[in-house]
Amino acid sequence: MSPQIVGSPAASGAAAEPDRVPVTVPAAPDGEAPTSASAAASAATAAAGAAAGPAAASAAGAVASGTTAALPGLPQALSARARTLAGAVRRRCADLARIESPSGDAPRLDALAEELAAGFRATGATARREPGPAGDHLVIEWPGRDESLPHLLVVGHHDTVWPVGTLADWPVAEHDGRLTGPGVVDMKGGLAVLEGALALLADLEQRPHRSVRLVVVSDEEVGSPDGRRLVERQLRGAAAVLGLEPPHPDGRLKTARRGSTRVRLTVTGREAHAGNDAHDGVSAVDELVDQLVLVRGLAGQPGTELNAGRISGGSRANVVAGRAEAELGLRFSTVEAQRRTLDNLARLTALRPGARVRTEVLSSRPAWPERTGNPLLRHVRLLAAVLGQQLDGAPAGGAGDTNLPGSRGLPTLDGFGAVGAGAHARHEYIRLDQLAPRIALLAALLAVPLPRLRDRGEG
Repeated sequence: MSPQIVGSPAASGAAAEPDRVPVTVPAAPDGEAPTSASAAASAATAAAGAAAGPAAASAAGAVASGTTAALPGLPQALSARARTLAGAVRRRCADLARIESPSGDAPRLDALAEELAAGFRATGATARREPGPAGDHLVIEWPGRDESLPHLLVVGHHDTVWPVGTLADWPVAEHDGRLTGPGVVDMKGGLAVLEGALALLADLEQRPHRSVRLVVVSDEEVGSPDGRRLVERQLRGAAAVLGLEPPHPDGRLKTARRGSTRVRLTVTGREAHAGNDAHDGVSAVDELVDQLVLVRGLAGQPGTELNAGRISGGSRANVVAGRAEAELGLRFSTVEAQRRTLDNLARLTALRPGARVRTEVLSSRPAWPERTGNPLLRHVRLLAAVLGQQLDGAPAGGAGDTNLPGSRGLPTLDGFGAVGAGAHARHEYIRLDQLAPRIALLAALLAVPLPRLRDRGEG
């Protein structure tokens, strides 16, 4: 394993790393632009020139003096340094993916948690394990230059959907500029990119502008039934929340998410001999089938989608089934649709005398609606422009741990993980050419002051 990225050599064939350049990020009052826009532009230009020469300095100055003049100075050394760290981050991602960590497998999840903690500690963090019923979670913190400011919260997870043994016939491999393997994009890549971003700042003898807290939960792929409490606890006093899930395949960040809920329908009937005493039995399977027809009708309402993910029941063909159950995955475009559908499911009653129907919510995430204006996205766009990147955002269909802060109106963005595609599918991959830009972007976002993200009257 490679438990730390700090000081890792460049990948074979990479350009030589430039001499270390001390980078000073100018201070600014939290939530306010620097008093001198020209000073911000000059700082960005000077840092770029130190890292990459006069041509880069001129280009950076042109960008900084335009739409990004209101931002603090950005060290363009970040981009150069990120390129030298990309090889180490690539190797780190591959190493993490080789530690299989399916949801519910506490020993494997705990082993990966300890490996992650070691890597993040090497970047200057403190890390603690938080016990969970299906594997330990992690809470990791980096001190900021200004500890009086509200913290920046980052959320991630180290469980995957892939069962143990998947690596045997689908090993982690690199080809055609892609790294593929179980969990590389969702989300071992995101964890490696963040470690690289903090390693970059440490290597430049920098700290984040404000304290950064990272919560890594062990049960995100099953709806964070226990991890949610940990995320919720860290939301208190947070200035903003960033998610390490993969972005859209084209690199766009995720600005909203649908709500999601996992529901288990359990039907209890009465067993009997299917030939001699069928009239004495009540088939739980038949009742469940009829209930699913009704539920599908409920899911046809606007803003609701249903996936019947698992069905089981009965024991033998000659026994009237005494028990059956189904696990349903529901997604909602609005909070109203989510509330309406769950209320209807809670009121399901048996259609057959002698049968009983029980509805159990296994996990639930509220819908995170699109935010008008989105000053956090605007801020990240400007940072990306100074780094020579083009970046935008769009709503996402899936749900994750950023649903919770987003639904409560906290400034939230997701998709800061590795760029790739194929989450939960056998073609899952990350794009290696996009590692360095993502590392630099995250490092910049952590290093510079945030603008005002909420009105004075909000939280």
